[in-house]
Amino acid sequence: MKTDAKQTALAALARREHSAFELRRKLLDKGHDPAETDQVLTALIRDKLISDERYAEAYTRSRALKGYGPRYIAAALRERGVSQELIQQSVDGNNPVWRQRAAEARRKRFGVLPGDYREKARQMRFLETRGFSAEQIRAALRQDEDWQLLNR
Repeated sequence: MKTDAKQTALAALARREHSAFELRRKLLDKGHDPAETDQVLTALIRDKLISDERYAEAYTRSRALKGYGPRYIAAALRERGVSQELIQQSVDGNNPVWRQRAAEARRKRFGVLPGDYREKARQMRFLETRGFSAEQIRAALRQDEDWQLLNR
């Protein structure tokens, strides 16, 4: 027996937050009627069961804790249909906390500071693929070098 779009949507929302775009795509992929899907999404938004703002904040927090940077997170949110305005509110790439997060991601993955240029480039590439800017990467390496000098 085929479940209706609202039940499917509520089941998905019970597991985690979804953007409206993401939830619409899931419902359509499961074969629900586009008109019914749009009605269900409108009702869920009206009832505040779906909030792209809440989704962007939760996604940003989750990915940041996993060691991803602002560029990666912003791109992922764009793919999930979140507006540029909400992305800018959720992911402030100029926030100094991203330097700290870059340093933490580098330490978690590699531990020790790079001993030569080749290893430094490798660690920098890793942080770049994680979505950190060049300035954040340089600051993270500089911060770890300073920390290492203080703890000798």
